[in-house]
Amino acid sequence: MTVVEESPRQDIPGVPVRIGQARGGPPRSQVLRRDNWRLQPILVAAGLLVFIGYSTWAALRNGDFYAGHLGRDYLSPYYSPCLTHSCTTAGYVWGGWSWWRISPAWLILVFPGAFRTTCYYYRKSYYRSFWLSPPACAVADAGSTNPGGVRSRYTGETLFPLILQNVHRFTWYFAVIFAGILTWDAIAAFRFPNGIGLGVGTLLFVAQAVLIWAYTLGCHACRHLCGGGLKRLSKAPVRHFFWKHVSTPLNHHHQLFAWCSLISIMVTDLYVWLVASGTIHDPRII
Repeated sequence: MTVVEESPRQDIPGVPVRIGQARGGPPRSQVLRRDNWRLQPILVAAGLLVFIGYSTWAALRNGDFYAGHLGRDYLSPYYSPCLTHSCTTAGYVWGGWSWWRISPAWLILVFPGAFRTTCYYYRKSYYRSFWLSPPACAVADAGSTNPGGVRSRYTGETLFPLILQNVHRFTWYFAVIFAGILTWDAIAAFRFPNGIGLGVGTLLFVAQAVLIWAYTLGCHACRHLCGGGLKRLSKAPVRHFFWKHVSTPLNHHHQLFAWCSLISIMVTDLYVWLVASGTIHDPRII
């Protein structure tokens, strides 16, 4: 398949883009955009680096991830479901796997991490922000091998390791499982020593679960599950309803939910750590 990029300038001809051949684009010496196009990739790179740095610290700390000893059924999303022996010592009932010797978070993060890393939106984000490939629309690829903005060989996502991006559709099923687990954690956050209650942490867990579901169900892999392989959606009324009323509206805001859910994970973990370590007290609302 050949895709021709048409330039809005007549003096800059479109360059054919073919897999395995040269990658076209505008000359690096002539940027057509006049807006502050550098700002978005910088902000995205900063946001992703903050999340990666915080997640690494949260996984390495291997402690104060459950606030059960303080009368709150709050479990950090980085450690849920917590299955190892260290979870038992922390007071969490699911723990018990003695063969896992390092932080339980590393056992969990690989699954939602694979889902987000291969996500179509996140691909665009880190391709543009970290690889500058390209950094923005109508801006030359920073990895081009000549001043004309053309790579000597364009392979798309057909070679290792980028070919692994194709597993995204399958990682979605794991993401649904973890969304369900985080929903259970949100329900458990209503447990208080004398019955059902509501604390500030409870609200954070509920908000996190809602945002995780919004991001997961708005995923392009979910849209394929709804409409993929069908010639006429009207022949599958249930899938059509889900595609029209759930997947499509959420997909329109996929970028927003991607970031909000990411932030909610960090905020919820930080709050659980502060409560579990005794740094702050979780105020009870009801």
